[in-house]
Amino acid sequence: MAGRPVQHIVSAALVSAALISAALATATWLIVVPARAQQPQYADECSDSAVKRLSIEVRISGCTAAIQSGRYSGKDLFRVFLLRGIAYTDKKDYERAIADYNEAIQLDPQDPKAFYDRGNAWRGKGDLNHAIADYTEAIRLDPNHTNAYSDRGGLWNAKGDPDRAIADLNQAIRLDPNHINAYNNRAHTWALKGDLDRAIDDLNQAIRLDPGFSSAYNNRGNAWSGKGDLEHAIADYSEAIRLDPTYTFPYNGRGNAWRTKGELEGAVADYSEAIRLDPNYANAYTNRGLAYERMGKKTEAIADFRKALSIVPSLRQSIDGLKRLGAT
Repeated sequence: MAGRPVQHIVSAALVSAALISAALATATWLIVVPARAQQPQYADECSDSAVKRLSIEVRISGCTAAIQSGRYSGKDLFRVFLLRGIAYTDKKDYERAIADYNEAIQLDPQDPKAFYDRGNAWRGKGDLNHAIADYTEAIRLDPNHTNAYSDRGGLWNAKGDPDRAIADLNQAIRLDPNHINAYNNRAHTWALKGDLDRAIDDLNQAIRLDPGFSSAYNNRGNAWSGKGDLEHAIADYSEAIRLDPTYTFPYNGRGNAWRTKGELEGAVADYSEAIRLDPNYANAYTNRGLAYERMGKKTEAIADFRKALSIVPSLRQSIDGLKRLGAT
């Protein structure tokens, strides 16, 4: 199943770590181990196959042992640093990841993969300018780097430049007409530009390519909701939840649809499940507070608005809700 590159397709304010978490999945390298009668254990722990088989800590330990062994140099050492950088990225230890990618780039400044992977780490840190610079260098070194075009397009969205985003995403799709994340990211861009029909077309294509792509169903639900088609929206949110019951965003989206329809008990149930899955989901607290307010449950509404503001102090709807209810 593909990842969740876009969180809220109709929100220009958020390009979350979900917009771009599929783009963090990176190709990896197999270490070339010098011929020996028996390979040391770290050769298996710091390898291409280890990425999906072994835990992050085991991979980091194996790559560290490989570096400290002194057995590797040149391109082989480049690959060891790259693999450890990927493990640190998976751990969300972006500082150490960037340090390892820096070492890899010093060893081979002509390999686009190190720049692309470092761009992913910068993006994880929220440093969009450095991420764009690294994706741009990856593209310079490899003009056919579809992931770099797709991910850079997503970041142009975050920086409020949808035209550059469309140009990059179009190029990614030209290079690979089956690039699922590029369709998903371009759908997000069309939505930001207010073209929900084009957004739905791109999401239809993403779903055709991968019927198990839960993010595409969630995002198409957001687009249907933006068009006022709540029945289609609820159906898509429900399918996203069926595909991934731990995915928080479709619970919130479906809750909004239920609330708009006046089905407040269903809305509260969905918001509560989103909060159970992510206790720091500020928007879900705000939305549940709004549902409680409409149900006449003032105490519960105030508690939710206050909780939302303790997480994100600038949430306007929660601030306004407290004022309406005479609370501070």
